[in-house]
Amino acid sequence: MVSYKELGFVNTKEMFKDAMEKGYAIPAYNFNNMEQLQAIITACTLTQSPVILQVSKGARKYANQTLLRWMAQGAVELMKEIASESGLKEIPIALHLDHGDSFELCKSCIETGFSSVMIDGSHLPYEENVEITAKVVEYAHKYDVSVEGELGVLAGIEEDVKAEKSIYTNPDDVEDFVKSTGVDSLAIAIGTSHGAYKFKVKPGEQPPPLRFDILEEVEKRIPGFPIVLHGASSVLQEYVEMINKYGGDLSGAVGVPEDQLRKAAQSAVCKINIDSDGRLAMTAKVREILWTQPAEFDPRKYLGPAREELINMYMRKNREVLGSANRVY
Repeated sequence: MVSYKELGFVNTKEMFKDAMEKGYAIPAYNFNNMEQLQAIITACTLTQSPVILQVSKGARKYANQTLLRWMAQGAVELMKEIASESGLKEIPIALHLDHGDSFELCKSCIETGFSSVMIDGSHLPYEENVEITAKVVEYAHKYDVSVEGELGVLAGIEEDVKAEKSIYTNPDDVEDFVKSTGVDSLAIAIGTSHGAYKFKVKPGEQPPPLRFDILEEVEKRIPGFPIVLHGASSVLQEYVEMINKYGGDLSGAVGVPEDQLRKAAQSAVCKINIDSDGRLAMTAKVREILWTQPAEFDPRKYLGPAREELINMYMRKNREVLGSANRVY
């Protein structure tokens, strides 16, 4: 058993409390490799933003759970180094399992240093969702680990998470779900979706607005309770255009407008998940370099600039979208 406290992580309880009191959202950025992890830590330390490092089931398998544990611990040490060199404060970091699909997976992550886990039973009948979520909560809380549950289904595809259509969260269910499971935060479906193709829109059309009416009703039912938005990448068009310019094919990829995310961040939404934007930024820069410099074969020469692109993108997100910059509590 490896406690997250030994690795230098925190759970999400104080993070969410501060975010809700001050009207911002904690960035929850997914990573799969070293460069993404370096970019997240660098950007959040320099902007003085708390951060949740997110690892999906697929990313954990890809990176190897043993190596991942040491990468995560190294990320905390990197944060301390950057803070010291820049005369900045150390930032709180949580390590979170994104879309855990079983009790066994959540248990394994808790025992290898995760400070927060999500059990996603949203695809199950309501009673089964309650049952598996409560089981994870009972185990996690023994070790002071935070648990995120989900009600409603997001459309789209992201690794092992697939759904043909979205099912909006029913506000009538949230009070009973929170009371019956004991979860620390709740992911709801109000119109976001997974992947780079979040909405089907014609050229020139805007994506449909998020269902803030559902969010407001949920807030009334469970006042002061931390709400999470999944599938909240904006699918930045500058990166879509760059990918397409340098040999890619992402026609029709659109995401959630950033002004809607800022509005959400000023409500009970205190955690916003962003994965696709990081993938797009990295892929765009790698494609540009390999296309314009076809003789290049040193991975550092294209992964390094991709990392810098990620740093800049995450810093802007923290400052302009999530409102999490300069929020070290």
